[in-house]
Amino acid sequence: MAKKILICDPTLRDGNHAVRHQLSRENFIAYCKAAEAAGVPVVEVGHGNGLGASSMLVGECRLTDEEILTISRANLKTSRLGIHVIPGFATINKNLAQAVELGVDVFRIAAHCTEADITDRHIAYVRQAGKEAFGVLMMSHMASAAILLEEAKKMESYGAEAIIIMDSAGAYFPDDVKERIATLVGGLSIPVGFHGHNNLGMAVINSVVAVNEGATIIDGTIRGFGAGAGNTQLEVLVAVFERMGFDTGIDLYKILDAADIAEKEFNPVAPSISPLSIVSGLAGVFSGFAKPVARAGEEYQVDPRDIFFALGKRNAVAGQESLIIEVAHELAQHNPARKG
Repeated sequence: MAKKILICDPTLRDGNHAVRHQLSRENFIAYCKAAEAAGVPVVEVGHGNGLGASSMLVGECRLTDEEILTISRANLKTSRLGIHVIPGFATINKNLAQAVELGVDVFRIAAHCTEADITDRHIAYVRQAGKEAFGVLMMSHMASAAILLEEAKKMESYGAEAIIIMDSAGAYFPDDVKERIATLVGGLSIPVGFHGHNNLGMAVINSVVAVNEGATIIDGTIRGFGAGAGNTQLEVLVAVFERMGFDTGIDLYKILDAADIAEKEFNPVAPSISPLSIVSGLAGVFSGFAKPVARAGEEYQVDPRDIFFALGKRNAVAGQESLIIEVAHELAQHNPARKG
């Protein structure tokens, strides 16, 4: 029997980063219908930083959470509706309660890779509501395999039904993935998953390595639509897994059709490994910082590559967008070529 792989598709969530969280009602409807037709098991939607994250700090979303969830639920009949939840952005009484009421099926409760403690109450609430709760460890390259296992065990003890590690900066090489996934699979009693970014061109092979080491949940977005250089490209992933004999339950022709639909829907945005994305991966900095770093570089007349490497030295993580301006300002003070 072919090994089953659960594909989670955050095109309509991670992809929102690529357009400054401005995906439209029409975008959500068109892609939900295409993903549903292809048999995508889980479609994740929302602001790029997840439920409750729309703000001036990380970017204001074109649609409210309620609008996104209502629209998506109406257009997903068999595909499960998923959301990304970071405690601090998302509150329990307001955001989680509303998401449960609006029919979300899969809640992916996320924290920085060394801060699983903050997910306790959110995971418990979701489980008590009778919904699926996955634990997500973001920026996972910043922790060793042993520490990731410790944090993952906390999430498992809180009630998480699976653990996903995110290569949020696109910094992993295959050996990094192999060590971490093997450690988690060997140390947990729940499924393990992987979410890749393509800053160094490794997203697909890293996902393959993850599966070979025992991961059974893999994230991918259509045409790689996502933050920075983009995510693991979903239609490529489905084709590769089919070639390897894995069962994703996704119709290859229809996911290729979805890729064509997405090209029209999301144009002119297309993921690419830009020079700045490469630096982001090398520096180990969140892929979603690419656009604000570029803007800060232009505003303060400093090299955005220097900003990324400086952020890397400070171990900057998602949600610390204000640090970009601080770093750019400091670099500008030491830049003799700066005008003015």
